[in-house]
Formats: sequence, C-alpha cells, structure tokens
Amino acid sequence: MNNPAPNNPRRAAAMILLASALFAATTILAKFLGTTQNPLHPLQVSAGRFFFAFITIATFAAITRPKITAPNLPLHFGRSLLGWIGVSLMFAAVARIPLPDATAISFLNPVFAMLFAIVILKEVIGKWRWLAAAIALIGAIILLRPSANSMQPAAFLALGAACVMGLEVILIKFLSGREKPVQILLINNTIGAALACTAAYFVWQTPTSTQWLGLVAIGVVMLCGQALFIQAMRSAEASYVAPFSYATLVFATLYDFWVFGAKPDAISILGAATILSGAALLAWREARLPAKP
Repeated sequence: MNNPAPNNPRRAAAMILLASALFAATTILAKFLGTTQNPLHPLQVSAGRFFFAFITIATFAAITRPKITAPNLPLHFGRSLLGWIGVSLMFAAVARIPLPDATAISFLNPVFAMLFAIVILKEVIGKWRWLAAAIALIGAIILLRPSANSMQPAAFLALGAACVMGLEVILIKFLSGREKPVQILLINNTIGAALACTAAYFVWQTPTSTQWLGLVAIGVVMLCGQALFIQAMRSAEASYVAPFSYATLVFATLYDFWVFGAKPDAISILGAATILSGAALLAWREARLPAKP
C-alpha cells in the first residue's frame, strides 16, 4: 500500500487551482472541436482526450519504469467509466450551450463530491466548509443566470456530468491514498482509452490536421490536470479540496473571452468574485487549524 502524503492544505489548494486552469482549457478545446466547420462528435473528442493522454503517460512510464503494485482493478474500472461518461457529457454540453453556463452547471460537482464524502468516506463537514461551499455554490448560480433559456435540455448533460464527476472524485480519493499517482494515471487512461475509442468507432470521421492538433492537446492538457488533481487529493481531505475546483468557472470565463471574444459582464465578474471568496474563506480557515500528521 502506498502511504498517503501528509496533510498540506496550502499545497493542495495551489495544485487544484492549477489543475482547474488546465481543465478549463480542455473545455475550450472541446468547444473548438465541436463547433467549427465539420465539428467532431463529442464521443470522438472524448476518445482523443483519453487516447493521447494514454500515449503521453505510457511514454513517461516506459522511460521511468514505475513499479505497478497490486492495483485495485474494479475501483480503477469504476473510476475510468465514470470519468469517460462525465467527460463525454461535458464535451457534449459545451458544444450546445454557452461555455460559462455549461461549466457552471457541470462544475457543481464539488457539491456532489462533498455529499458523497459524507456518505462514503464518512468525512465530517464542519460549518466553515459548509459555508465556503455554499458561497462558492452561490457564485456558480450567479454565473449560471438561472432562466428558462439556461435550463434547456443540453444543460442536463452538464448536470449529469456534475453528478458523475462528483462520484469520481470519491473514487480518486480512495485510489490516491493506496496507489502511486503514475500508476493511477496509467491504468485510468488505459481503461479510458479502450472505452472511449470503442464508442468513437461508431461516430468516427477523419479529423483535419488542425483537429488532430486539438485532440492531441486536449489529451496532454487533461493528463497534466489529472496529475495535479491526484496530488491535491493526496495532500488534503476531499471535502476541503473539492470547493477549490470552482475556480474552473473563472478560468473558463477568461478563456472564453480570450479565445472567442465573449466579454464577461457584471454578472460574470460578480459570480467569479463570489466563487473566489468561498475558496479564500476555506483556505484561511484551514491555515488556522493545527496541522495533521
């Protein structure tokens, strides 16, 4: 069994924020691949994400030759299946509704993760964590701009992604305390690539050279985000780490402006500020607590 890393909230917060920036970048890439001329099917985009992540981590493993020790294959398969379903739902959503709206809905997954942490991991959620999560949730709702237009059928794809990814977070927490990060990434992306490529076979169309570059990028960027996320989960409790991933909403809004020229309005700025306030409150509170061994 691999010993979990010491509790280090600051390290966990920094890594989850960087991971959030990378995850938001993958949604921009997915939006590009799913909305340009001759767009790719979400299942094909998902296949690119898993296949090229697998190529990257397999190359790294071939060079470093990590020792694979007693992997929990049922847990890995469950995590990989949830990851594939969540990513596919998210990629389908961003191609059909505005990126900030889709991201806001799907990245409600920290709320689901906290609930699952209570039921499955038996974590005790104190009032400060509930308050920080509630503030972040309010920020997500502000960004979502609840209305008849935002609650279109495609929005439920993003909501489904949120629930599925929230449960995946818990399985990652189980794995992160028992196996090494490289082993987790290698097995996850091997299983994920097999699932995703099988599904993509039925909707395959030959990508353009630009689309191929996008597929490669989405795989590599997602893998880097995964690595940071796993290390964050090893450094703090799941219920602490989860709310920081709301920063993905902020990054998605910024990227949407930089890449697609979608200017954030006052509501976007208010929502982003509210989300960051929740994360800052949680970080401040955890920094005042005595360190755990």
